[in-house]
Amino acid sequence: MKRLKLILPTLFLLTFTLGACRKDKTPGPTGATGATGATGATGATGATGAAGPQGPAGPAGGPVGPQGPAGPKGDTGAAGATGATGATGAVGATGPAGATGAVGATGATGATGPAGANGKDGATGATGAVGATGATGATGATGPAGPAGPTGATGATGATGATGPAGPGAQSFLLVNQSISVTGSSFSIPAITQNVVNEGVVLVYFRTTGNTGAYYPLPYSAPGLTINMTNYGVGTISLQASTTQSGLDLRVVVIDGTSLTTLSLQHPGINVNDYGQLASALRLGN
Repeated sequence: MKRLKLILPTLFLLTFTLGACRKDKTPGPTGATGATGATGATGATGATGAAGPQGPAGPAGGPVGPQGPAGPKGDTGAAGATGATGATGAVGATGPAGATGAVGATGATGATGPAGANGKDGATGATGAVGATGATGATGATGPAGPAGPTGATGATGATGATGPAGPGAQSFLLVNQSISVTGSSFSIPAITQNVVNEGVVLVYFRTTGNTGAYYPLPYSAPGLTINMTNYGVGTISLQASTTQSGLDLRVVVIDGTSLTTLSLQHPGINVNDYGQLASALRLGN
């Protein structure tokens, strides 16, 4: 194709030259060589001419030969060696425990077995310790008086007896509905003089307010309760309880030194813890 493009311009130039030679075959005389003119300015570059027509395509190369037959299939290659066995994979994680199965039905109750033989009697246990003696109960109320007996015969008038000695002097005070605290309570008793403090004695008894039974002497002791007279002085006594007590009637007996001596002489063996005996001997009120 490239050769064709070069041949076409060459033929065109040759044709143009031959035509020019045919117009006048007689050459004229050679003129004098004119002076070399000044070099004219370079003309503008002319426009590019149009491309000439493409020449016919020349014959291609020789004819293509027929395709040859396919060659025979090659022999199958020998089998490759067996690869080494891969390492054993790690043991997988233990799966979650399955749900607990349903509880089976309760079996039927078995028959009652025969009664066993009676065992031997055990040895007799040791006798328990004797319990503590309980506190003395309150004195019961005095029973009703019996019917009066028949009047006896009037006896002979006896001789007038000698005048007996005066009973021992003492004073009794009743304090109604009083309280005794754990830290101690004081009560005013004006009859306690210095002489009583020095030579006499002060006795205190109590009973529940409203009760007409016997009085209990101080000091008093029972399970869970103690009451004591901790001190007495001129005009006062001090009492104390293990637990605070209230609603008590207090009977305070004041005996001076002389009366105490006379009491011992006239009533030997008197039980001063029994207010009934003491009140009878000293002619005190209830």
